Amino acid sequence: MRKKWFRPLFRRRLIVAMLLILQVLVMIYLVVSTSHSAEWINAALTLISFCVVIYVVSRDSNTDYKMSWIIQILAFPIFGGLFYLVFNFQRSTKKMEERQKEVESKTRELFLLAGDRYEKALAIAPECRPQLFYLQNYAGFPVYQKTQTFYLTPGEAMFEALKTELRKAEHYIFLEFFIIEEGLMWDSILEILKERAAAGVEVRLIYDDMGCFFLLPKDYPEQLAACGIRCTVFNPFRPGLSVLQNNRDHRKIVAIDGKVAFTGGINLADEYINAIEKYGHWKDAAIMLKGEAAWSFSLMFLQMWNTCNTGQEEEYLRYYPWQEQECTEADDGLVQPYCDSPMDRENVGEQVYLQIINNAKDYVYINTPYLVIDELLVSALSQAAKSGVDVRIVTPYRWDKKLVHMTTRSYYRQLIAAGVRIYEYSKGFIHSKTFVADDKVATVGTTNLDFRSLYLHFECGTWLYGSRAVWQVKEDFLATLDSCHEIQPKDCCNSFLMQLVQDVLRLFAPLM
Repeated sequence: MRKKWFRPLFRRRLIVAMLLILQVLVMIYLVVSTSHSAEWINAALTLISFCVVIYVVSRDSNTDYKMSWIIQILAFPIFGGLFYLVFNFQRSTKKMEERQKEVESKTRELFLLAGDRYEKALAIAPECRPQLFYLQNYAGFPVYQKTQTFYLTPGEAMFEALKTELRKAEHYIFLEFFIIEEGLMWDSILEILKERAAAGVEVRLIYDDMGCFFLLPKDYPEQLAACGIRCTVFNPFRPGLSVLQNNRDHRKIVAIDGKVAFTGGINLADEYINAIEKYGHWKDAAIMLKGEAAWSFSLMFLQMWNTCNTGQEEEYLRYYPWQEQECTEADDGLVQPYCDSPMDRENVGEQVYLQIINNAKDYVYINTPYLVIDELLVSALSQAAKSGVDVRIVTPYRWDKKLVHMTTRSYYRQLIAAGVRIYEYSKGFIHSKTFVADDKVATVGTTNLDFRSLYLHFECGTWLYGSRAVWQVKEDFLATLDSCHEIQPKDCCNSFLMQLVQDVLRLFAPLM
């Protein structure tokens, strides 16, 4: 079946790519043309670049991003400033920002339908007050109790749990994923979705157009609609130079009846469950929630659905499951789901990570597929290690993106010198995004330790305190070390040329 739609899709994508290249060539022509008018244009563009550099310096934004743009503009002074303006000042981006703010203003209080657990949470975890306060009172994501937590790793474990829970759905199933690809995993899930839709369950799906660029046909939403599944494509790729194309929906959410939810690093494609081998063994992780906190992910999904579908107004309350009876799940510590948006310029995911690192007393264990981070995180990790905290990070040995992997390794030398212990997963590719510290707190989500996840993508995760899953994350991390090799200082002694390449890549890391 795939061959029938792949060629038309490839042609469409190729046309889009050619139109983008054409726009870039037009910009280059204006720069290199020797005509008299071109000289005036070049002078004007150089002046624009100068003004843009001043603007970038004055912005209240990440210093590493500023430096990357300034270096790029100075390296290409004629159209570097124009390139920045084209990418950062667009009505499409403003419209999405405005729509998201409108949706969030209407729904923020609905996260508290289960009740305000903040004071109880403070009594249980007074040492976590900064994290609790930030997520609930500033970012708007309340803490929950009456929620059971289940850490699922590798992807095969999540796959089996997901199929089991989907079959139990009675009212609705919401799915939101970055990547969906036809194969064993998605085909199995799709059959269940069709069955539940035929039984009267409301099924909705959001997938990212860039993530599924070559994986799904253009008319896939229509195909799903014929099966009773409502589908919307996040940020459809268009042939225009646009910063909005950088803002992808990297979230992975499954919400079932507001009572069960999943999130983590696992997309709906066969490499995530090792049904096929792509980069060696694929090590990934997810978290399943049962109880009050699952409602938070239902609401996050509905927020995104209504951001994508302007003009639609949702009856949010009819999806809340605990209106007529209270949740009967037992407490399993504190559970605080959260999401992160590049539209509000508040880096929620990074703040969660920073607080875990800065508050750690004994250890911090981290799994991440990429380690391309700003000075805030470098400083926090280094200072924690220098202060006697056992800081360990596992990254992949097998890479999926060569330049990103080279940039990841460029951080090893500095972090190891500060006392951070770094391991590479020898069996293949580790895609888990987990933090655990001091046998008390952990987070499992979709946010990689790279600039794209921390600043450009829509992401989500779950912060945990004192729950079963905290121990499971720690035990899994320690068990994973048996399949890793530790990076030694001598392993970081690269040739002068390689070190120079890595240093240059570091300069442009925020734009990768």
